[in-house]
Amino acid sequence: MPGRAMKTGTIIQARVYSARLPGKMLMDLPYGSGITVLQQVIRRLRKSKRLDDIIIATTTNTEDEKIVELCEKENVRWFRGSVDDVLERYYLVARESKLDIVVRATGDNPCVDFEIIDSLVAEHVRSGADFTSNGLSITYPLGLWVEVYSFGVLEQAYREATDSVDREHVSDYILRNDSQTFKICKVRAPEKLYGPDIRLTLDTEEDYSLLCAVFDYLYSGDAFFSAKEAVQLFRDKPWLKNINKNVVDPVVDTLKKYSQGMCENQIKT
Repeated sequence: MPGRAMKTGTIIQARVYSARLPGKMLMDLPYGSGITVLQQVIRRLRKSKRLDDIIIATTTNTEDEKIVELCEKENVRWFRGSVDDVLERYYLVARESKLDIVVRATGDNPCVDFEIIDSLVAEHVRSGADFTSNGLSITYPLGLWVEVYSFGVLEQAYREATDSVDREHVSDYILRNDSQTFKICKVRAPEKLYGPDIRLTLDTEEDYSLLCAVFDYLYSGDAFFSAKEAVQLFRDKPWLKNINKNVVDPVVDTLKKYSQGMCENQIKT
């Protein structure tokens, strides 16, 4: 009998709690639209041609019942797991869903682009990598970063990682052990998507103001704007960067530390 087809799915981590901007994933985007940030993420990911499944991985906290309610409204599957052990949440969802390739997304990146995801999944398969990311090269705008895992490497990290930091952040164990254990592929942005100084993620009030401006310029209902259009908007209106230019993000510095010496590719998107 022939084996089953390879299954690719995205797991979106989402929770109500946020130290700097509580409830950020449930905020309206566009402003006053009644559509939440998390709904924008889900709806944009549904446009992917490579994703067979979309699952929201939230926590068992009472306040995250709001996330579950939103999932039911959007008719998307959900899972509730550990508050602090995000790696465990991802592994359990991937195992339960029988995913061969896992795409990591977060509910606070409402400009996520399905074409970038599809390109990275294709590159991941082509290169035979264990882990593929366009965030390690620091060439894409923050908020358009994507991580792709083979299930085996996710399972290995789940079984071997013991440090609390490695459990809280899905990729840390893999990145710290890459040269000895894992094949990691980092992908650079093509020129039309180059924007390392553009911040399109949601973590502060300044970020929300910027995203509201971006959506006011580009969003038109079901006709989702592309990453290329978002980057071009900043080239046409560079003053937009001033809105959240003073936001400090430790994630960028951490990834810079891990990015040296890895396989690097540039793909067309």
